Amino acid sequence: MAEYHINLPLTKEDISLLEAGDFVYLSGTLYTARDAAHKRMTETLEKGEKLPFDINGETIYYLGPSPARPGQVIGSAGPTTSSRMDKYTPRLLELGLKGMIGKGRRNEEVKAAINKNKAVYFAAVGGAGALLSKCIKESTVIAYEDLGTEAVRKLRVEDLPVIVVTDCHKNSVY
Repeated sequence: MAEYHINLPLTKEDISLLEAGDFVYLSGTLYTARDAAHKRMTETLEKGEKLPFDINGETIYYLGPSPARPGQVIGSAGPTTSSRMDKYTPRLLELGLKGMIGKGRRNEEVKAAINKNKAVYFAAVGGAGALLSKCIKESTVIAYEDLGTEAVRKLRVEDLPVIVVTDCHKNSVY
């Protein structure tokens, strides 16, 4: 196991270097999307329309934060269970998604798509949302505001701690 500090967006070199079990601190821009946003993005694609952000090369954090308290950028920012997004993930990986952050296992189809598309799946520590929120320096809703906490957000993070769960070499900590 190694430790890395990576600036987003992820590069091909970053992804090829990472192995299951590595500790990584991510800094830069990423996006949030949970179940409802993934469903809406899929419906958008089925209509032949563009996604609300260019997904190519990006990282999605499976996050639906709690409301921010006064003076805070965001509320508690813990990961949601990633398997909820499994039915949508292979298509997004085909479109160029390179990183995902959540918690829990992924199905075999998602793991195969991670390998095929040279991507990576990270886990953030569940139950540590208040601590993780301290790594989020900016948060802006960019799409699907009607979904409330499940709206798509653009985040700027500094040293967000994650663990590589599934790497692009067919390895997984599970």
